[in-house]
Amino acid sequence: MLRPILALLALASAPAMAADVQVLDCDWQASARNIVEPWEANTRSFSNGKTRIAALDTIEPAAGWAYVLVLSPPYDELGSRQCKVIGMNGMGFAGMDFSQLRSSYDPASGLSFLLPVAEYDFNQGIGVPRVLWFQLNQATGEIRTQIRFAE
Repeated sequence: MLRPILALLALASAPAMAADVQVLDCDWQASARNIVEPWEANTRSFSNGKTRIAALDTIEPAAGWAYVLVLSPPYDELGSRQCKVIGMNGMGFAGMDFSQLRSSYDPASGLSFLLPVAEYDFNQGIGVPRVLWFQLNQATGEIRTQIRFAE
């Protein structure tokens, strides 16, 4: 009985939540058990190992199981990197092709990434291809994001 009500609420709120990317502090999504296997294919490091990006699979919700893990400078007083996850619409993405992760670096703005993801369309019941762009300023820890239409 509760599932149909939750599904209805999700459908009703879907238009208002369109393309809302969030950068969150690491929580349950960032658990090591959620790193997509094989780890060698679903994690990459940058800046001589200072920054690591990984694909996460939380299994549920089915419409938003995929998150991006970002471990990067700046470092805290104990020497650990900041830990962030990137998701969408209050959950993760409906899909992700981590093998297609592309990166570039500009000293003025930092590391930039392009990653094919899917945004769940509640009206059609499918994942719609999109591209997640995110930029990391390793000096400040700021992560800027944008969803772009897939080409």
